[in-house]
Amino acid sequence: MTRISGLASGMDTDQMVKDLMKAERMPLDKLNQKKQYTEWQRDDYRSMNKLLFDLDQFVFDGISKQGTYTKKTVTVSDPSAVTIKNINSTSEFSGTVKVNYLAEAATMFSTAAKDIDPAKTLNQHVPPVLSQTISIKAIGKDGKLETTGFSYTIDPSKDTLNSIIDKINKESGVNMFYDTVTQKVSITAKNTGNAGTDDNSDIELSGDFLINNLSLSSNNVDAKKAGFGSLGKNASFEINGLPTSRSTNNFQINGVDYTLNKKTDTPVTFSSSTDTDAILDTITKFVTKYNETISKINEEISEKRYREYQPLTKEQKDDMDEKDIEKWEERAKSGTLRGDSALSNGLNQLRANLYSAVPGAGFSQLSQIGITTSSNYLEKGKLVIDPDKLKAAISKNPNGIYELFQKEGATPADQGIARKMRASIKDIMSNIEKKAGKATMTNQSFTIGRLLDTMNNSINRFEDRLLQVEDRYYRQFTAMEKAIQKSNSQSTYLMQQFGGGQ
Repeated sequence: MTRISGLASGMDTDQMVKDLMKAERMPLDKLNQKKQYTEWQRDDYRSMNKLLFDLDQFVFDGISKQGTYTKKTVTVSDPSAVTIKNINSTSEFSGTVKVNYLAEAATMFSTAAKDIDPAKTLNQHVPPVLSQTISIKAIGKDGKLETTGFSYTIDPSKDTLNSIIDKINKESGVNMFYDTVTQKVSITAKNTGNAGTDDNSDIELSGDFLINNLSLSSNNVDAKKAGFGSLGKNASFEINGLPTSRSTNNFQINGVDYTLNKKTDTPVTFSSSTDTDAILDTITKFVTKYNETISKINEEISEKRYREYQPLTKEQKDDMDEKDIEKWEERAKSGTLRGDSALSNGLNQLRANLYSAVPGAGFSQLSQIGITTSSNYLEKGKLVIDPDKLKAAISKNPNGIYELFQKEGATPADQGIARKMRASIKDIMSNIEKKAGKATMTNQSFTIGRLLDTMNNSINRFEDRLLQVEDRYYRQFTAMEKAIQKSNSQSTYLMQQFGGGQ
């Protein structure tokens, strides 16, 4: 439809329609403002879930792990000879270690020099190497010779000595290199130890390329007898006076890790003590994280709502500077979660978890290890640590503290505090998710999402209606302009007629 804008009347009809539409658009602006506020509320709910998720992971990675409470300081009289660290022993340990000799890896090397260009393909050698399968077996980490080992079919048109060595080093139980000075190949088992007795091989080779082209023995026992290799050797040592051996210099006994570094003439003494500071640090970090979490949640549910500060429309923002917009929106976003029941009830449940007793644990309540609730009611349940009392509890019974936090139980009442907390956190997050969902969910799967879809539908319908209203206003003004134009034409005609009669 052709729009005639004030040609006959002289009025700015475009501006008049714009002003009229402002009034018509007011309900739509309110609907958009409500939608914006609802989106802010959804995002704030999700930030609370992120906060709770972080706390849950912090609990899981810290006070819930038994390894936290088995941290020990190990004192060794000669750490250059023997390195000792605790892995998961819950009790203190001490003793002596005397190293008779270290574990060694079996070796073998070529019996004769071979002038080889390691970069050339094998079909260029004189005589050329034929296609064939080579295999290598070596002692494993268990101290036994591999049953299958490494096998590879050589393609002389593609393979070089370098490419074969690279493949052997990556996939087999040995390390190999070719020395261009001596023109010999050297092989060393990746694992130390002797696979049985001196008559048992620690490395076995097959394939014409390895045996003939590289002049290697078929096994390290034969290589040693010919003077071109050595046997693997087990570590021999005495622990607390007991003679024993291992195929490797690193091993564990009763949750304690030992690394033998060199032979000793006299026994090396060692002893352990609880690493009180490390355990204290983990528990302190948990308390700090918990306090930060409940502080943030308390801020959200008690934050003031400024109803007079509604989200700004585009037109309003156009008339304001950035600082004023920022200040306004800070107030407009405030209080989105004020008084939320899912969060407030969740905080109450977390506090109840901390106050509850744990029957059958080394310590039954947090107060027994020096952790209590702040007496300042304004801090709303923050935890306070008595470092001296907590240190004493750690020194006395670190495993008892682990039970306090992580004890298993047939019912929640029998479980440790951390288990109860994690279950409560899961419930809070689930309730929030039902309201606000998460980024990967569709709007129809949570309450606020469905509400936003309803608002979007209403906004779309209202915008369609506004287009119709605007079109109606323009039709009315166009009709008025045409009527005025027609009246003006008639007046002009009459004036001409009267003028013509004089």
